Amino acid sequence: MTERETDNLRVQWLVERTVHRERSKFQEIAVVDTVEFGRMLLLDGIIQTSLRDEFVYHEMLAHVPLFLHPRPERVLVIGGGDGGTVREVLKHPEVRRVHLVEIDERVIAVSRQYLPELASSFDDPRVEIRIDDGIEYVKRHRNAYDVVLVDSSDPLGPAVGLFTSEFYGNVAEVLRKDGILAVQSESYIFSADLVQSVYRAIGEHFPSVFIYTANVPTYSVGPWTFTLGSKRFLDSVAPRRANGKLRTRYYTPEIHRAAFVLPRFVQELLSEQEDEAGTGTRGA
Repeated sequence: MTERETDNLRVQWLVERTVHRERSKFQEIAVVDTVEFGRMLLLDGIIQTSLRDEFVYHEMLAHVPLFLHPRPERVLVIGGGDGGTVREVLKHPEVRRVHLVEIDERVIAVSRQYLPELASSFDDPRVEIRIDDGIEYVKRHRNAYDVVLVDSSDPLGPAVGLFTSEFYGNVAEVLRKDGILAVQSESYIFSADLVQSVYRAIGEHFPSVFIYTANVPTYSVGPWTFTLGSKRFLDSVAPRRANGKLRTRYYTPEIHRAAFVLPRFVQELLSEQEDEAGTGTRGA
């Protein structure tokens, strides 16, 4: 299996077998077993998750914003039809309700059948699944959630609108006063323009915006970024609550703090964006 990183770079995985393949209303869905990374979920030929490294991505998308919020009781997950992000959110005892908004119900069905390690989280009574377009969903709700997590695919096809200033503005309205947004925002090595664009767009609607990183091998040969926006100004990115007995494989309080330490060239990249936008100091 070959996946495009850029026009000049391809990455390959040796596939043992194709477990499932179908065409949904929105995209091609496939499940394959690979030699190095185990079972993978693909959408239109692009890796969405693998059993070998999925915990890195899902833990960092979920736990960093949840530990920055003083009491995250209601959480909205947009995308994430494999269930991994919901699984991590449910580890927080403060969470009382999780709404998953997924546009393609077949992703959920396929994940339930072939990726139970992730999708079993959907059976928790705190979870409510809503088959809907996340872009339209946030337009119809206001002041409803403490944390919004955008677990989207790459900015292609139905996911394009999840990377716009208009969408982030609607997310700000759906969040309560202490609300926090976290999104996956691609690689600063290969998608610097997109990283800049997302950082600027979120900064137009949130007084505090930060980028943090993790290494997710199946997503990129370079570090993967997440962009976080807070409705309340944050003067620290340290966890606001104790870790307790929460079981993780990657996330720790130390990793949480270190993830916000960016290389100088990335800091300069974001500073250029701030200068162009005329914004105040941001949390790079």
